[in-house]
Parts: sequence; C-alpha cells; structure tokens
Amino acid sequence: MLERPDADSKRKVAAIFVSDLHLGTRSSQDAHFLEFLKAYDSKTLYLVGDLIDGWRLKRSGWYWPQGHNDVLQKLLRKARKGTRIIYVPGNHDEFLRNFLGLKFGGVKIVDRIVHRTVDGRRLLVLHGDQFDMVVRHAVWLASVGDVLYDMALWLNRQINGVRRRLGFTYWSLSAWAKHKVKQAVNYMGRFEEVLVAEARREGVDGIVCGHIHHAAIEHYDGVTYLNSGDWVESCTALVEHLDGRFEIIRWLDVAAKAPASMPVPVHAAAVPLLDAVA
Repeated sequence: MLERPDADSKRKVAAIFVSDLHLGTRSSQDAHFLEFLKAYDSKTLYLVGDLIDGWRLKRSGWYWPQGHNDVLQKLLRKARKGTRIIYVPGNHDEFLRNFLGLKFGGVKIVDRIVHRTVDGRRLLVLHGDQFDMVVRHAVWLASVGDVLYDMALWLNRQINGVRRRLGFTYWSLSAWAKHKVKQAVNYMGRFEEVLVAEARREGVDGIVCGHIHHAAIEHYDGVTYLNSGDWVESCTALVEHLDGRFEIIRWLDVAAKAPASMPVPVHAAAVPLLDAVA
C-alpha cells in the first residue's frame, strides 16, 4: 500500500544511494529524480557515479537545460540543510577524480568509501567502472558502446511516445534487451561476482555500486551485492530504512500506481539484507 505524507513532510530514511543520472544528456530523467528527492529525506545521500555525463558533453556539445540546474541546486540545498552528501565519481564524470578529498558546497568527493548501516554492517561504496575491463582497457570500445546505447535510448523514447499516445505505460527497450540477450545477462552476472570478490578482499559485509544500469540486491554466501540502477531508463534508487532494511525504489512503477490527485509516491515494499550478513 502506498503511503502519502502531508504536504510538508517527507519519508525519513537513514541513507539513499543513487547513480547514473547522466546530466548533460537528453535521456536524463531529471524531473523524476527531483520528485524522488522531494519525497525522501536522508541523513546521508550517496551519489554513486555518473551524475554528470562528461563524455557526452565533450563529444556532442553542450546540452544543459534548466532541469539539470534544478537537480544540482536541490542537492546543494540538501547539503546546506544538513544532509551528508558523498559523491563517488564514475567513468562518465571521471574528471571529478582530480578533486578527491575536496568538498564543494558541502558535497565531499571520494573514490570509494565504507558506509556503516544502522545495524552495524559495513558496505563498500564505489561506482564499479574500475572493474569493467572494457572501460579500463578498451576505451574506444566503451565509446562505441556508449554511442550504440544512445541510439537505443533514442529509439526507446520514440517507442514510448507512441505508447503514451495509446494509453500504455512506460516500457524499456534496453532493459528488455539486457534480460533477453545472453551475453548481457552473463556480463551482469560476472560484474556482480567481481564486485563481490572486491568486497571480500576489503573485509566488508557488502558492496554498493552503479555503472551497469541494473538495480539489484543479491546475496553471495554472506556478502551482499547492491546496485542502485540508473535514472535514464529505470529510475531506481537504493534506500536504507531507519531499521537497517534496504529497499529498491522503482520510481516509475510506484508513480504509475499513484492516484492522479497525489502525484508524489513515497513508498514501496522493503527488502531486508541477508540475515547471515549480520
């Protein structure tokens, strides 16, 4: 059941993890992201990489509508009001790795960080591109893949424009392809395994990342893998509730179920971390 706050209230959570908003591109779902930020209030907010798409801005020219400014202003307002904001750059905003350890407007930039949950678990937070062999060793191939992904997103917008006119809900072409194409499924599975191995190497209880645009909470023999997804298609985030439970917020799904008179959804079913990780 959806819960609705009063006009001046928000859902309080311990921590929020978001990634892959790709500001600077036409595919960025900045309006949905702003709705999400307005509905939730957290003690700590982690920006887990690719908030800004420096690749696209460099390759295709400057695209920066007011909505993208609004997102940055909202984040800075949250920082001023006391939210601890940690920015962990990814490969698309890797230029910010030149400023590790510094703070801008109350937002601290780090390469990786360990988050301690309400119930004492330790989770390593990083973007994940460090463990993507294509990004690390074949930058040209990653760039080609980025162009092809742009084309898929453009086609996705055309398809959903038609679907909206016909009264159908949003459908993601590339998300469908990721689940149907064997190589994509194998890549995501391998990515999870590599990240879990890094968590074990660091001696932590789990790992939080982004990068592959696929939200997930998976358990690997005592280590929890969490991915915050993206805000170009699926509009997903991870939240840690005040009792330590973790939840994937699928904003489009929750918004679709919301009554028209109540446009700001704030709740979905929570997913607990694996008990064995305690």
